[in-house]
Amino acid sequence: MHEMDSRPSPPQDFDGLKVLILERKGQLPKRLAQVAAYALDNPDEIAFGTAASIAASADVQPSTLVRFAQHFGFEGFSSLQQIFRARLRERTPGYDERLRALSGNDHSRLESGSIFNGFVAAGHRSLDNIAGSVAPESFERAVDILAGAETVYLLAKRRSYPITAYMAYAFGKLKVRYQLAGTAAGIDDDLLAMAGPRDAAFAVSFSPYASESVDQARLLASRKVPVVSLTDSAFSPLAESSKVWFELVEADHAGFRSLSASMAFAMALTVAIAEKRRRMGVEG
Repeated sequence: MHEMDSRPSPPQDFDGLKVLILERKGQLPKRLAQVAAYALDNPDEIAFGTAASIAASADVQPSTLVRFAQHFGFEGFSSLQQIFRARLRERTPGYDERLRALSGNDHSRLESGSIFNGFVAAGHRSLDNIAGSVAPESFERAVDILAGAETVYLLAKRRSYPITAYMAYAFGKLKVRYQLAGTAAGIDDDLLAMAGPRDAAFAVSFSPYASESVDQARLLASRKVPVVSLTDSAFSPLAESSKVWFELVEADHAGFRSLSASMAFAMALTVAIAEKRRRMGVEG
């Protein structure tokens, strides 16, 4: 007689696997947690890569990938990899066609033209990704939280700062009261000290995460200020402090990431907040 396989049933799709990883992330051994973070942050690389190349990128041994797969009920790493490949097949139709069209012209002799087309292609990828990754009910909840606040505190540093700077400009035009952290006067602590439970915060940080933004979000959350955040990983430290958080991974070209999808998200959120406040009869 064969022993019954005690391995749990594996998830049937990428979303199911992601939910399971998030449920177990606090209990995963260090190396498996490292693979989990890499897998959620780089799903395309998991789909396309070999066990050796993925292990090298994630800074683990190939055997760790097998242990990771078996931990979640798969027979081996190749079985888990099929989940990531299926995710690619389910993407918005026309994605591959658009990329082929962008790269169809021969710009091999025009370096600047090639760079331009590369960034345009990355922008298309980013926008395609966000179209399917933002749940409407989560977006609506974020709008409710921020529209109901007396003051919206905007937290971001470095590469993320242009997002909140744009939102500050738009909030000013739309008569929504806000405070933008990151002032030249260096009075962030004094500004944030005025925040209370009737206010709310919107925080943005992408890997490598700005420690100051993370600390500010954590401080506000500890004082009962609801935080909405935009980040790039379920393992982001911002997620722990947020009532609602959104995961957005910008595509890159030659290692450079633009803010194409992030700015589109910020524009939509800003206008939706203003419209919600108008319907509620709230004045700035």
